[in-house]
Amino acid sequence: ENNLTAVTEFLLLGFQSSQCSGIFLFCLFLGIYCGTICGNLLIITLVSTSKNLHTPMYFFISQLSISDMLVITDIAPNMLHMLLNNGRIIAFIDCIAQFYFFSTSEAFECFLLAVMSYDRYVAICNPLHYTSIMTNALCVILTIICWLLGLSVISVYTITITKLTFCGRNIINHLFCDLVPLLELVCSDTSIMQLEMYILGFPIVFVPTTIIVMSYTCIVLAILRIPSSTGRHKAFSTCSSHLIVVSIFYWTLFSVYVVPTKDITLSMSKILSLLYTVFTPLVNPIIYSLRNEDIKKAVQKTLYKQIIW
Repeated sequence: ENNLTAVTEFLLLGFQSSQCSGIFLFCLFLGIYCGTICGNLLIITLVSTSKNLHTPMYFFISQLSISDMLVITDIAPNMLHMLLNNGRIIAFIDCIAQFYFFSTSEAFECFLLAVMSYDRYVAICNPLHYTSIMTNALCVILTIICWLLGLSVISVYTITITKLTFCGRNIINHLFCDLVPLLELVCSDTSIMQLEMYILGFPIVFVPTTIIVMSYTCIVLAILRIPSSTGRHKAFSTCSSHLIVVSIFYWTLFSVYVVPTKDITLSMSKILSLLYTVFTPLVNPIIYSLRNEDIKKAVQKTLYKQIIW
């Protein structure tokens, strides 16, 4: 009878550790969370207030910062609670909501990184027409399309999940309510969900990946045709930060969702999940700040104004 009881709440285990280890991890992730919020808020503020950063590239970077803040805010507070209490009970609707907002932000980031690669392609391969192609209106439209695509695709997943039957086991041995751990607790037919994952996974992951690969192939070929080494270095430096961010994001994403889950232990799955939900939002503003002279100058100018005031 207990096995047939409908599940109304889940137990998220998180990291099962001693009290001392839990406190250490709590302080570590709290510091990462605060640093991530501050770093991404700094990027958004600089892009909004500095006229030198009112360009398509920095507009997309600010949108990436918004997405990163949404991802870590959806995951980190709940994870911090789990570390102090060695797990947490979460209501079914709250678990689904966490999955929806986290997945939407991740899907948006997939599409946005593809748009950013196209922006770099136009800037390097067609510089004379860059301003006429990448207008402010087009940038806003592309961003809205990315959000709408992410919201639409993940809404299909979420609606299907809510129609599945969860009964019996309600323990999720993970850090948050992700798709794969949730499907492991389903006691009804998941064939429709599996079909949706294959069909909708194509536009979320493989289409943006194809756009990114094609864009950077053209970019590399264009850079190699530049006669001077100084010109090649300058051209490559404008897109190197984005290439690093793309590499980190997609490597962790493919490791978790594309590589067969049987080849990954639970502990490794949790660590990889941390990389794209906690680590990537932290390093993105650092990468763009350390490797971008315009942002460095904007920070120095802002600090100089604060000192004067």
